[in-house]
Amino acid sequence: MGHRLSKITTRTGDSGETGLAGGDRVAKTSARIGAIGEVDELNSLIGVALAHELPEPLPGLLAPLQHELFDLGGELAMPGESLLGGDAVARIETASQQINDSLPPLKEFILPGGTPAAAHLHLARAVSRRCERALWLLAAEETVSTESLQYLNRLSDLLFNAARVAARTGTDNEITWRRPDRR
Repeated sequence: MGHRLSKITTRTGDSGETGLAGGDRVAKTSARIGAIGEVDELNSLIGVALAHELPEPLPGLLAPLQHELFDLGGELAMPGESLLGGDAVARIETASQQINDSLPPLKEFILPGGTPAAAHLHLARAVSRRCERALWLLAAEETVSTESLQYLNRLSDLLFNAARVAARTGTDNEITWRRPDRR
């Protein structure tokens, strides 16, 4: 295989447009490019979370997400292509349920934080929700695969549960919301 990126600085985006994988040029302000950027940010945040020491089974559950999110970005860069299948949706739904089953039931809302790893996973969860909104904005204008929309919806649940596991590592560092009269 040849080199995919032989030149990084191309200057082709200086006019406010960028190229899609098929060669079409689109405005950098388009909903499609916005969604691609959101997915890229989420992928980066999962990389930050994976850079932390995480309890089992989180590393094995989170590492495939980066590949799947890269597939999703590729799907967005190639309108009409479907790279993220229903198996990815089923995998994260099952993983989320397995993690949830190992956690104590929630009695209060959880605030982001607890440990550095948990805080980064909560941030990834919030960005996952933003990604989903960006895809729905794109879906209002163009066709977006149902699996991609479902994937991001389920992913925020998985990241929430993963953050809970990370916060409970060692000692229970989950931070619960307290009513104003109980602070």
